Amino acid sequence: MLSLARYIKNRRYELLLFTLLLHLFNAVILINLSIYIDIFWPLDMLLLGIGSYGIFSERTAVVKVIKNILFSGVMGITILYCFTGIRVPHVMTLLTVVYVAFFIFIFIEVLRFLLKPGYINKDIVVASICGYLLLIEASLFLLQLIYYSIADSFKGIDGTNSATVFIDFVYYSTITLTSIGFGDILPTHYISKLLTAITGIAGQLYAVVLVGVIISKYTSAQANKTNH
Repeated sequence: MLSLARYIKNRRYELLLFTLLLHLFNAVILINLSIYIDIFWPLDMLLLGIGSYGIFSERTAVVKVIKNILFSGVMGITILYCFTGIRVPHVMTLLTVVYVAFFIFIFIEVLRFLLKPGYINKDIVVASICGYLLLIEASLFLLQLIYYSIADSFKGIDGTNSATVFIDFVYYSTITLTSIGFGDILPTHYISKLLTAITGIAGQLYAVVLVGVIISKYTSAQANKTNH
């Protein structure tokens, strides 16, 4: 058990990256979305919780407690939704609120690591990718919350079931953060418009800050080599 915990800690950013990629994009290999919503969705969240474990291994007990509460809420409501047959909007709203808090919390932890002084290494590169994917996660659930809370807040979302809604918001958040914006999905309410704008700004700011951090770390590493 200790060796497993040590492995998770040493590979924490690789594991987080793998589980984030699974959660966001594994539907691309599935033909039947009902299998995705009934099996892969709760499984993805369980794996994501395991993948995020090592991120909090060096933090205070209070931070770990908050993380455990958020993860328990995510898993509990996800299982309730997937295995009880409940399909009412307010359950999805509650689930989405917990998801937003969970992913923002992990993103802050990753950002804290990136901003620490130190050298460029594999963890920095992988953590920077994780940060971008976590921004996608947080923004997609925040926008999805508006979708479930405000009628007709988006145009072009496939509302057949929660899986199609989720996949559409993965797509929409990704193209918004990357400033591509095809225009096939449109915000139609002032709140959804403003949150879409904030999402685009967050994507650009993260890229700018990340480049600055990496250049600073690289410059610092080169200066240390020169001094020695």
